[in-house]
Amino acid sequence: MSNLAFSSIRRRGIMGAMLTAVFSMAGGAVLAQPAVSEVKLAVIVPLSGPWARNGELHLKGAQAAVEDINAAGGIKALGGAKIKLLPVDAGDSVEKARSAAQRLLASEPDLVGATGSFVSSFTLAVTEMTERAELPFLTLSYSDQINDRGFKYVFQTSPSANAQAQAILPIVMRLASESGGKTPQTVGIVMDNTASPVSFTKSMREGGFQQQNLKLVVNEVYTPPLSDATSMVQRLRNTRPDFAFLLSTNVPDTKLLLEKMREMRLGNGVMPVITNGGHMGAPELLKVMDKQSLEGVMVVIANWGGKGNEAVMRAFSEKFKEPWMTQDSMSTYGDMWVFKEAMESAKSADRRKVAAAIRAMDTTEGAAKFYAGGHLKFDAQGRRVDAETVILQWRDGKPVPVYPPSLAVAEPRWTKR
Repeated sequence: MSNLAFSSIRRRGIMGAMLTAVFSMAGGAVLAQPAVSEVKLAVIVPLSGPWARNGELHLKGAQAAVEDINAAGGIKALGGAKIKLLPVDAGDSVEKARSAAQRLLASEPDLVGATGSFVSSFTLAVTEMTERAELPFLTLSYSDQINDRGFKYVFQTSPSANAQAQAILPIVMRLASESGGKTPQTVGIVMDNTASPVSFTKSMREGGFQQQNLKLVVNEVYTPPLSDATSMVQRLRNTRPDFAFLLSTNVPDTKLLLEKMREMRLGNGVMPVITNGGHMGAPELLKVMDKQSLEGVMVVIANWGGKGNEAVMRAFSEKFKEPWMTQDSMSTYGDMWVFKEAMESAKSADRRKVAAAIRAMDTTEGAAKFYAGGHLKFDAQGRRVDAETVILQWRDGKPVPVYPPSLAVAEPRWTKR
């Protein structure tokens, strides 16, 4: 090869190396992560249809938390990035909920996480979509099916329906003995035949009552809506069980049953009554019922604000003009803090890294304080470890937590008989 040819090749090599270096520098500039100014979180809940009020309360809790987080400096590990909250209407059907999740995921590729759904069947549909997108999703929904599917990106903050049902009898027996001075021996059930009461009482009927030496003396099951509660309440009055489960899933039936009990002089704590479900802690109950009909009624629920949450609850009521903070609002308030703490730990807004940080959580501080039990840790299925069942009791027109002790602001009242 001539010296001229060699020199030419050498010059081309040098020029190529220089160009490669230039393009590498340019490419590096293009590919470098831009500064994060905001991170997006979504609340997917019914904002129209029959469950719109519950969706509204979910959204208000998240809005309050986002405002507090942003006011305190945002996500510090991301340079103070602010949270942008995206409300998404899940509508009034499973199909609408699934479609809403699909549209959200398609339109917001940089979404970091989501929470909500409220109705368990909606949550099941929504999380099929979020799981495929590897998007971390936090939910208050109770259904055991949600985390029985082997999903890796769904986190259930509440005790599941079966866990609540298995836990409640021993708790009730202990509260009765400690506050009433007598161990119950008989129990009554008045319930509708929908899925929730059937699931709630399944473990009780299949050995739970027997284990607690309880005799089921009233067993009334009806198909809603209820037109007349007289015969069922009459049975309670004639039999006089030591306490009764009153498991209706809508407000009109609840109103009929409790008002009939008061009319027959079983209300106001004369016969201890235990109910369950979010609707039993709703402020709207006082719009259709006299507060005396609710006095003393206990409510089994998944979460509530109590001891240690006073400042948050007070600020929430002042901001939204709500009489109190329900489980819906308290749970989504906590969910936003979970995402905030996960992003701080991961030092990233990448949804997969955020999910990994949630899986690694094990704390009794920070966001843990907004969930009953006060422990923030998830097991391999995505269920929160040590999630405690909450019991509220209506006192002078307001539901207050009386269990667990870590949350309770009052002692339970159990009629001494």
